[in-house]
Amino acid sequence: MKIATAAYPLDFLTSWAQYEDKIANWVFEAAQAGARLAVFPEYGAMELATLAGRDVAADLEQSLFAVSDRLADADAVHQKLAAEHNIHILAASGPAATTTRPVNRARLFAPGGGIGVQDKQIMTRFERDAWGVIGGGPLQIFDTGIGRIGILICYDSEFPLLGRALSECDMILVPSCTEALSGYWRVRIGAMARALENQCVSIMSSLVGEAPWSEAVDVTTGMGAVFGPPDVGFADSGVMAQGKIGMPGWTYGEVDLDAIANVRSDGRVLGRLHWQEQKGRDNPASNVVLR
Repeated sequence: MKIATAAYPLDFLTSWAQYEDKIANWVFEAAQAGARLAVFPEYGAMELATLAGRDVAADLEQSLFAVSDRLADADAVHQKLAAEHNIHILAASGPAATTTRPVNRARLFAPGGGIGVQDKQIMTRFERDAWGVIGGGPLQIFDTGIGRIGILICYDSEFPLLGRALSECDMILVPSCTEALSGYWRVRIGAMARALENQCVSIMSSLVGEAPWSEAVDVTTGMGAVFGPPDVGFADSGVMAQGKIGMPGWTYGEVDLDAIANVRSDGRVLGRLHWQEQKGRDNPASNVVLR
């Protein structure tokens, strides 16, 4: 099946209709290309803060709640588009208010009307120190009509035990927002490692371009890409598809669930199965002095 993963630029919105049209056009393009899954990036929902005005969008604290106030309406748009185009959609994540502090929340929409919610687990230094965004609900595995899907939001992809918690997934979605090229590569390397050790496909989307109205997302670097284990049935490099750095648009890749099942049962290596052999090795290595 074909999947679409976004390199998504933020806009300063002047009306709700502009936002609806933008999302509808993106989803229409992916659906017309035959995609059964469309993956938007981390913090792509921050453009919703501009609907409250430039001053609110520029204020780190106020922008969190301005976006949160609009998420339910944005969800209704995505739910409608998923049904209309018979496509699964991972909506761009954004801050969602809780009884304490906002979390960074992604939402997965199925064509039949189902909605899954995944919160980011581990906060970056900016999120925790400057912005006050906190970790949310636990990791979940979504059993869908196109396979079992897990979501590791950006920084989460860099932690192997989070990836291991999703080892039953066919696809791990990695929506990201990275400022520097080094940040992009950290997340990309994490996404590729999760595909390697779980013998699955990881799908990375990126925020791209400039949004000078927000300190949180003022400059972002990345591209869409699809990764698999470098083993039988997959690309030798592990790179199944990739876009171009900083160029907005969809990147398309083909995902074969049978190929995933085959590499897990009869790959040249069986890393997913052999992970268990690490048990009991979580103590520090012995220190050996050599002179």
